[in-house]
Amino acid sequence: MEQNFIRPEPIDREVVWDKKKIVLSRTDKFGTIEYANDVFIDVSGYEDYELIAQPHNIVRHPDMPKVIFKILWDSLKSGNNFHAVVKNLAKSGRYYWMITDFEIIKEKNGEIKNYIGKRKAVPNDALKNHIEPLYQRLLQIEKVSGLDASEKYLAGFLEEKKMSYEMYIKDVVIGKGFFKKLFN
Repeated sequence: MEQNFIRPEPIDREVVWDKKKIVLSRTDKFGTIEYANDVFIDVSGYEDYELIAQPHNIVRHPDMPKVIFKILWDSLKSGNNFHAVVKNLAKSGRYYWMITDFEIIKEKNGEIKNYIGKRKAVPNDALKNHIEPLYQRLLQIEKVSGLDASEKYLAGFLEEKKMSYEMYIKDVVIGKGFFKKLFN
């Protein structure tokens, strides 16, 4: 599908929004937005008609390492849920951080039909102390040496911690008493 939107220029200012609310979207199996709730519309700054039928990466912030989306999509395409922390780009150019939980909807034959993403804000201390430093390092590696090098670095980082990416995310967020009540 041809992308018919102009990506905004990033501004180093956070979107102000009610961080207790859940941002919800449904995409097809290719990541094309089919539904966005009012919270998603408000936080992203796009109108519903601007989001529907667009790739979900319409909100992808350039500060996000590509390797995170690679492991996210590898997991989802395998039929496994995945929790990821993502920095998104609003239409205004401002940013907002989210932790995402996916529900995978399958056809009767087992083929993936849709993904439903439920997102909530991430505690600032988890971002500042863990997520942002790691993502900045991964992004620097990608810029200099490419996606494969970034993926190898992330694998080594996680191996040293004896965790998967998802376990690491849960660890830095659960440690704040946040994850268990996140999507309930």
